[in-house]
Amino acid sequence: MNRLANEQYRPLLKRGVAEIIVEEEMRRLLGSGRKLRLKQGFDPSHPDIHLGHVVGLRKLRQFQELGHQVILIVGDWTAQIGDPSGESVTRPMLSPEEVRANAETYMKQFFKVVDRERTRVVWQSEWFGKFNLGDVIRLTSKFTVAQMLQRDDFSKRHTSGRPITITEFLYPLLQAYDSVVIEADVEFGGTDQKFNCLVGRELQQMMGQPPQQVFLVPLLVGTDGSQKMSKSLGNYIAVDEPPNEMFGKVMSIPDNLMMNYFELLTDVSDEELEEFRKEMASDSVNPMIWKKRLAYDITKQFHGPKAAQEAQDEFEGVFQRREVPEHVPRVVYLRGSSGGSSTLDASLTVGHEVDITEFLANAKVIKSRSEAKRLLAQGAIEVDGKKVTANTVRIWDGSIIKVGKRRFVKIVNAG
Repeated sequence: MNRLANEQYRPLLKRGVAEIIVEEEMRRLLGSGRKLRLKQGFDPSHPDIHLGHVVGLRKLRQFQELGHQVILIVGDWTAQIGDPSGESVTRPMLSPEEVRANAETYMKQFFKVVDRERTRVVWQSEWFGKFNLGDVIRLTSKFTVAQMLQRDDFSKRHTSGRPITITEFLYPLLQAYDSVVIEADVEFGGTDQKFNCLVGRELQQMMGQPPQQVFLVPLLVGTDGSQKMSKSLGNYIAVDEPPNEMFGKVMSIPDNLMMNYFELLTDVSDEELEEFRKEMASDSVNPMIWKKRLAYDITKQFHGPKAAQEAQDEFEGVFQRREVPEHVPRVVYLRGSSGGSSTLDASLTVGHEVDITEFLANAKVIKSRSEAKRLLAQGAIEVDGKKVTANTVRIWDGSIIKVGKRRFVKIVNAG
């Protein structure tokens, strides 16, 4: 790679990168001046994208801006099998209808980051829909069970005596065959996809193709500060979160994650980040200042500067000045909201006692009564600014209920 090209691609290959296999070959490809085919596959086993996915999507966008093409593979076949990477469990198979519905939602969110005009979308069913039993046997004959057991989660399950279905062994083979079909130059994924991507690289060589390069990005730690971001763990920030919710969730991450989030999710320069490191190390700045900037930057990416500023203003009012948000969802009170009949009630002018856990669950403020009970035990429910300590509480027309750090509802008298 010549000096100019090397400088052009240096940030792309260093910041927010866990591993490149093989980096020297990758640099040679980039220096060739050829438009590369960048493979990104996704299984629509869930409909939503969170910031953990955005780490890799930002890299794809950066490559697109340098003239390369993304080929997005919709794994409508592999989603029906389920990839257990990082899960160590057998996932349930999805119906084609569930897969397609999830895929449509996923792609709407995908193109909030990646340029639609420079992306080609293909569905696995275009080739696997024509597969017969002979094709499957020929594909499986190229790899051994011993090779499959080199994958970490398979190895752990095998050692502990937990089941592994034959269909799960098919998963990395099908993903690898995708690379053969589209003749991928580079495959992108998180570090938990390393084994699958390497199988693709090996299968391409068996089929007489140049092996794809493997571009792995770090796994983003979730808002709990300990485990990778995941919807199943509840420690995620979805890309379609409302601005206030997104801003507030970013503000809730531990301070020690800020640098990681800045590096992986923003375009703040390395020079500024180095200044931030020094300030944090010397305790010369309140971390809240930088965290607000991080929350603003991430919210702006998905909702624009106006919404990001409004979210910041509300956060400062509610959480720093203890104000109630200007726009609060309303819950219409009915007699029986805490159980019993649903007759309209006009007694809220003098107040009415309710079982707060049942009331919040029935009003769909909280998903379930058990979750409401947990929040109550944690002291995370307030009515009109006072912490609720018992199940029974008196509410009024206009009462403000606060649940957790960011949820507010206003009681409206149906009478």
